Amino acid sequence: MINELNDLNVATVHNPNEAAIHTTLSAASKASILIEALPYIQKFTGKTMVIKYGGNAMISEELKNKVMQDIALMKCIGIRPVLVHGGGPDITNFLEKVGKTSSFVSGLRVTDAETVTIAQMVLGGKINAEIVSRLNSLGIPAIGLTGKDANLLKAHKKLAEVHEANGETNHIDIGFVGEVTAVNTQLINDLLDNGYVPVISPIGAGKGETTYNINADYVAAEIAGALGAEKLLMLTNTKGIYTSLDDPKSFLSSIPQAEAVALIENGTIQGGMIPKVEAVLHALQCGTKRVSIIDGREPHALLLELFTNKGIGTEII
Repeated sequence: MINELNDLNVATVHNPNEAAIHTTLSAASKASILIEALPYIQKFTGKTMVIKYGGNAMISEELKNKVMQDIALMKCIGIRPVLVHGGGPDITNFLEKVGKTSSFVSGLRVTDAETVTIAQMVLGGKINAEIVSRLNSLGIPAIGLTGKDANLLKAHKKLAEVHEANGETNHIDIGFVGEVTAVNTQLINDLLDNGYVPVISPIGAGKGETTYNINADYVAAEIAGALGAEKLLMLTNTKGIYTSLDDPKSFLSSIPQAEAVALIENGTIQGGMIPKVEAVLHALQCGTKRVSIIDGREPHALLLELFTNKGIGTEII
């Protein structure tokens, strides 16, 4: 756009007629973008969509602003967005400041009692509040929640699954890491019905006063399934799913559920991508209509995935 404006300024000086041509082309280009988006706007208006917000899109100030703008636009055209955020890097940084080292098993953070307290503080007190503030500044009324508010997310302990090279699967206790057992959909729907965007931290309420740190991908999947969401959009630090980690040409724009499971079991999908893909599969099984893993490093990734013919990510089918 800056180049277009520069071209227009030069043309105005040398040839007024050429300037008019540039103006027409620019307007036509803008109009074509809107026309391409029209059927998707019509299709998605009034539908609930869950966005899992994480990765580099939460670190870069420029990308933060663009994600919030995307969500604001979604809200303004009648989509009902629900935002679930992570915050792993912020948690890791805070833990380092207090002298604690982070370790992970199958992409899940090992979480002792001190770590879960820190996670709750960082997720709910810092990140959630910042997101709500950014949306509010764009004129979008947002409400910040943790899973402990009105028992939004009931949870119990989750054991990490480790797939061994010999084909065996082991389950390891990694502390106060939870999985969702129930979602208070009435609270979410009440907020949506009254024009608010729920912004949810992945902290779960266990028995008594037990607090669980829950992987945000799993939380987003559970919420999307419980709401019967039209779409779950997972913002990540990769373009999507590859059949070969070292071959960019092996990118998959779509993949059947069974093949995604096989890629986890054979080790092609590793580390932090494991909970993302497992969450996607679970969301589909629980009632989410469509799920896409998209590159959160791409400016306006949400809009490109939703309102263009090609999209930009991997859709699990």
